[in-house]
Amino acid sequence: MRSASGLFACAVATAFLMGMEMPARGADLVIAMPNWPSGQATANILKVGLAKEFNLDAEVREVGGLTAFKELESGDVDIYAEVWRPNLDNLVKTYVTEKGAVALTKRGVPAWQGLCATSDAAALGIKSVEDLLDPAKTAALDTDGDGKGELWIGSPAWSSTEIERVKANSYGYVKNLTLVEAEEDVAMAAVDAAVATGRPMVFYCYAPHHVFELHKVVRLTEPPYDPEKWKIASREDPLWISKSSAPVAWDAAHFYIAYSTAFGKKHPEVVRFLEQADFSPDEVTNMTYALQVERQEPLSFARSWVNAHETRVDRWAKP
Repeated sequence: MRSASGLFACAVATAFLMGMEMPARGADLVIAMPNWPSGQATANILKVGLAKEFNLDAEVREVGGLTAFKELESGDVDIYAEVWRPNLDNLVKTYVTEKGAVALTKRGVPAWQGLCATSDAAALGIKSVEDLLDPAKTAALDTDGDGKGELWIGSPAWSSTEIERVKANSYGYVKNLTLVEAEEDVAMAAVDAAVATGRPMVFYCYAPHHVFELHKVVRLTEPPYDPEKWKIASREDPLWISKSSAPVAWDAAHFYIAYSTAFGKKHPEVVRFLEQADFSPDEVTNMTYALQVERQEPLSFARSWVNAHETRVDRWAKP
């Protein structure tokens, strides 16, 4: 009778000869990827870049923000591709400032977020959040015949979506509008259809984003950010949305790459790479256009991007 080791060696040889695949080796690290286009592009660019520079095999896994921070602390995730601030400041406070389990890169991409109106909505006089308090104006946003307009406030998984609900309560336009949560690709298809048919629409928007390249949309004006008026309760309280208040614009936004501090200590060369990775707002806009409009697959896009920016990616890896 053959030994167990002999049988395994025979199986390996047989599989090789027959062209069968053996079980894949585990990845060297895990990159958490958010579910929006720029985050998907960035996660895969990091994957391809780390393979090129350090021969590291990264698994890219779609993960929400709260889960990503928890798994960065536990070691189940090593890198999170795009952390928006101030959206995730509560998680940054807990995991970066207080626990020291997670670190953010120092370089961030400037961003903006708020509400936008299509040109047809702006033509009806919807140019500020105050206009959303006028039921005569918001009735034009009604698509289901119930007399109330609809307003897309974001994906159900986004922290910004919850804060947009707080803002709707704080300003009071929640009385005139049905707040809709849906995945971004569904919402952007609705924007495309609204523009094509001349139907007015108001929706949550952020930049960098390709929607500003595709359509003439108007950013709604609102009172400037005031930290004294921006009161977001602890999210551990199940009633935090009703206890929060934000009757002003968002604070200036940036997004960063996050990584586990434990992973960073073991791989200082990767930390150097992440710290030197740089993306301009225009490049991020192009990323969202490539993935959401041209429907490029994120990994294929990332491979092409890294090939086109080879010298620059090489520079990220240098001391």
